[in-house]
Amino acid sequence: MPAKDARIQQHDRSPAAIGNAFSRRGFLKAALAAGTLPLFPGATRAAASAVKRLVAGTRVIEVNGRPAKVFRLTGPDGHPGIRLAPGERFRVNLANESGTRTLVHWHGQLPPWTQDGFPWPQTPPLADGAVQAYDYAPIPGTYWMHSHYDMQEQNLMTAPLIVHNAAERREDRQEVVLMLHDFTFRTPQEVLAGLTGKSTAQTQAMAGMPAMAMSSPTSMHMDLNDVHYDAFLANDRTFADPDIVRVERGGHIHLRVINGASSSQFWLDLGELVGQVVATDGHPVQPVAGSRFPLAMAQRLDILLDLPRSGAFPILARLEGTGRQTGIILATTAAQIPRIAHSTQAAPPLDNSMEAGLTAAEPLRERPTDIVHTIALGGEMKPYAWSMNGEHWPHVTPLMLDQGQRVEIDLVNRTMMAHPIHLHGHAFQVSAIDGQPIRGAVRDTVLVMPKRRVRIAFDANNPGRWAFHCHNLYHMVSGMMTEVRYQGIAV
Repeated sequence: MPAKDARIQQHDRSPAAIGNAFSRRGFLKAALAAGTLPLFPGATRAAASAVKRLVAGTRVIEVNGRPAKVFRLTGPDGHPGIRLAPGERFRVNLANESGTRTLVHWHGQLPPWTQDGFPWPQTPPLADGAVQAYDYAPIPGTYWMHSHYDMQEQNLMTAPLIVHNAAERREDRQEVVLMLHDFTFRTPQEVLAGLTGKSTAQTQAMAGMPAMAMSSPTSMHMDLNDVHYDAFLANDRTFADPDIVRVERGGHIHLRVINGASSSQFWLDLGELVGQVVATDGHPVQPVAGSRFPLAMAQRLDILLDLPRSGAFPILARLEGTGRQTGIILATTAAQIPRIAHSTQAAPPLDNSMEAGLTAAEPLRERPTDIVHTIALGGEMKPYAWSMNGEHWPHVTPLMLDQGQRVEIDLVNRTMMAHPIHLHGHAFQVSAIDGQPIRGAVRDTVLVMPKRRVRIAFDANNPGRWAFHCHNLYHMVSGMMTEVRYQGIAV
């Protein structure tokens, strides 16, 4: 399709545009205009039994004036991803129309392990043209979905996964979703080859089947960020053509921010606005007010905003260690839209200052710890190889658990890079930073700073085989992944 048409199409289907539909006032206006009424609880329960169709396919977007073929995950309404009503089950048929094999992980959700979307021998990738059914009880909050096969995540096989609860629907806030990505015209295999010094064929063997060709390689530099990207996207757009979200004067916003980047971390900068973080990785926290918040790879923030007046309000995502930025603009009717540069003064590296100050609103119940594991995070840029306890995936020794245990894991970072560590199938509480106990946030992804340590705690209540890995895509495929396995699970 022509590049201009692709840009318009993506604007109409942006996550933020979808989020606008969930303003209660907007919903009521639309219902009245259409001659319909809102669903009552009984109707909601009936609707909850419907199976949703999610299509994995391809699309063309425009980046820096160039067309780029990328993946897509499109829900039944034609928009990216899946949104569920309060109490609705995750009943989804994933149809693979991507032209290659794929497998989608429901990041942060707690399904049975065979529905988690990780390529174990028992749960192989989905063939092109095949359909896979999923059915489980989801947990509410801001989540996302992404391919866990062949580095497809880098090529935007990602989308929001929003599970609403009844309390949010009563708040009368306009929902806005901001999804961040890092983008390169290179294939992931070319990026990895540049990092490791191996050939593209060798990196394809490391990661799986070949991915779609995107374009030719560009130059790369090594600094705080492993990969030099061509652009950073906010709802598939850059500040050359930003996503402009229309809001009411003095409006009340529920901003859901998802860092879907493969190898980039951001400071979320609200500019003149002050927001309250009320959830991290989908789980409620005691509110924290501020205008700038760190957001590691794969993490999410729920932020409540109250607009002080009419006007345009840029929401920036600033790449750590550089001046590069992306974002969206909240704008009231007839507001003058400012032009925002792609680069400004350098942002500092991310840190754990906010993490140390977070308090879970729904903490784990207090009980004795049954088992403690220590995992040393190792590796360096040259040679580009990353490990857990000195082992490189897939040649790892699983962490074995018994069902019902209270488990604590000490993550000790012996490297000079920060690592966002993600545990599949469980929500954990951050219980200590550098040996100092805290009653921290409940999360599924935690950032472990260089030469520091973080302790997490969780209950072993979801038997299966679970991946435990760095969510920097290139660290993961270069070895920084292990397995958490329950006793009695056949392999």
